Amino acid sequence: MALAIALAWMLPLVFHGAWRLALAQGVAAALWSGVLRQPYWWAPIHLLFLPAAIALLTLQLPSWLYLLVVLLLALVFWGTVKGDVPLFLSSPAVADALAAIVDRENAGTFADLGAGVGSVAVPLAQRLAIKVDAWEYAPLPWLITAWRCRKLPNADVKRDSLWGCDLGSYDVVFAFLSPVVMEKLGGKVRREMHPGSLFVSSSFPVPDWQPESVVQIEDRRGVKLFCYRVVTTQQKK
Repeated sequence: MALAIALAWMLPLVFHGAWRLALAQGVAAALWSGVLRQPYWWAPIHLLFLPAAIALLTLQLPSWLYLLVVLLLALVFWGTVKGDVPLFLSSPAVADALAAIVDRENAGTFADLGAGVGSVAVPLAQRLAIKVDAWEYAPLPWLITAWRCRKLPNADVKRDSLWGCDLGSYDVVFAFLSPVVMEKLGGKVRREMHPGSLFVSSSFPVPDWQPESVVQIEDRRGVKLFCYRVVTTQQKK
């Protein structure tokens, strides 16, 4: 913003008016995003944020509509402000691959940490005769998953943080979270899961832990499933 204001002051004939100023700010922010090596998807956010804000102001929308959007976002991304991860959705191909993994493991219990809207937990509970626990903290995704599982007696949807659950009773645990929390989650998995059980992480590996196998998913994002075998207490040391 400071750079955009400086350009407007130095070149008033070129950068006059709110729209040109907003565009200059967006371009500068997007370029700085690249310099700071932020993820690529931040560039369009920086580029369009201020122009979009000005466009919304010109529409003169009622103030309650903005409050409604904020409340909706809070219900979906409830734990993000406290450091939890945002909502990520797994593809049907990921659910298919996990069903094959669970079947191969002869697992009797499965946990989906951060289940979202049930894109993994629901199809697994539908296909396999196993106990499926879906852990989701955000109210709206939890409500959607609970509704989808209402006729699945082998599925239990728990509205609680994944950090509060005990992983010791699960044969297979799945998570699609964020690289920020993988080291902490890896420590929790090693402490709590019983020897021989399997932890599967979608897209993000656990630092300093060699996966037993990596499953390449043929979906739009080219997702990888990192599969970690929990070893004995002696081997953990």
